[in-house]
Order: sequence, then C-alpha cells, then structure tokens
Amino acid sequence: MTTVSALMSLKGRRALVTGAAGNLGHVIAHTLGELGADLLLVDRPGADYGQFAQGVERHWGVKVQTVDCDLEAQKDRERLVEWVREQEAGLDILVNNAAFVGTSGLQGWVTDFEQQTVETWRRALEVNLTAAFDLSKNFAPLLRQSKGGSIINIASIYGMYGPDQSLYEGTEMGNPAAYAASKGGLIQLTRWLATTLAPQVRVNTISPGGIFRNQPEAFVKRYEARTPLRRMAHEDDLRGAIAYLGSDLSRYVTGHNLAVDGGWGVW
Repeated sequence: MTTVSALMSLKGRRALVTGAAGNLGHVIAHTLGELGADLLLVDRPGADYGQFAQGVERHWGVKVQTVDCDLEAQKDRERLVEWVREQEAGLDILVNNAAFVGTSGLQGWVTDFEQQTVETWRRALEVNLTAAFDLSKNFAPLLRQSKGGSIINIASIYGMYGPDQSLYEGTEMGNPAAYAASKGGLIQLTRWLATTLAPQVRVNTISPGGIFRNQPEAFVKRYEARTPLRRMAHEDDLRGAIAYLGSDLSRYVTGHNLAVDGGWGVW
C-alpha cells in the first residue's frame, strides 16, 4: 500500500515557479519546498527576493536558484528556457503563476470599457496566456522525461465567471476585460495541454477567489457577503491545492480546474 506521505513527497524533483517574488509565489515556493522539491524561482528583472529564497533553502533543506525573466518579452523567455536546459538537471513541475494585473494608475487598464486600450490588452495576454503557452511548449520535452511531470496554471474565478461590477463602486478597483479573457484562455489551454501532453505530463489549473490584500473596506464587505464562507481568501488557502496538484496525490488527475474560492461559484 502506498502511503499518503509517500505520494506527497517531492524529494528528487525540481520545480520552476514564475511570479515567485510575489505573495502567492512565496506560498507556492514554500509549499513545494516543504515537500522536498528543489526550486527555480523566476520573476521580473529587479524583483526583490530579499531573504525569501535563502529562507526557503535553509528552512526546508532544498536547493533554490533565482533567475530574472521578463515574461512579456519572448527573447527573455527563450533565454530562461536555454538556461534551464544548459543545467541538465531536468524539470518535473512547472507553475505558471506570474500574472499581469496592472495597477489603477496604468492608462487603459482599470477604466471604463470604452477606455481600455489594445496595448494593455496585448500586455496582459502576453504575460497571462502567451507566456504560459510558450514555457509549457518549450519545457514539455523535459517534463515528459519526468516520472511525475506536472504543469499547474494559476488562473482566477474571473476566468470562469463574469464580474459583478457593483463590487468596485466607490473604489479605484476594477476588472479589465483582458484579465478575464486571459485567465479564461488559460483554463482552456489547460484542457488542451492535458490531452496533448498525456500520458507523461499532467496539466491542471487552480482558480483562486479574491485574495485579501488590504482592499478598501467597502469592497471587502461586498465580496464577503457574496461568498458562502464569508471571507476573502488568504495565500495560505492555496497551499493544499498546490501540494495536491504538484505531487502524486493527484497522479490520476489532469485537465482539471480546481476553484479555491470559498464557494463563490455555487451561487
């Protein structure tokens, strides 16, 4: 009988996480590191890893490397792929976590639909969807060689459902079309990749609900009122999903979109 602890173990495996310097990236890295995976942490040039990477390495006793890559630039993605290949250490898990979320101050992003620009649309799709396609394609040969090859795409409930724009009234927050379209595309890309890369590589998606990051109180109250569990998510709420889909706990699961949303989608 195979034990649950044996299925969870990632010792001897290597995981690449994009968007690793962000809050969710930290949680993903710590989760995979705790299970024993060596880590390649990827984020934009100038990203501040601080003591984070050293802390993961020291705390969990795994090997951690950091590498800069502007996922919006194809040449940067090509350099990342070549760098990983040159190490000849293989790759077992790819987590496409990086996302273009913009800011309320970015022109053509969080604004009325008629004012949203093609430029920001293209930037969002390049990072949120094209980069995931590009990395999955180029790392596929390495992942196929793994005994537990797994791709995890981080999407969003807004790739599944239309936004309730009333949540944002009286705030500077918003829900641009490009964000929703790119995340919806990522979920469908997951299904396509799952059939294409099977049986060697499993491909799944996690769609988080809204994560609490000190949003305006009015927004938080409205969001919580619409959520059966009556709260927003915290990064730690994603740990179980990452552990499940990254390890052999889910060895017979592929093409799945796991919503971690407090029940948002049941109403």
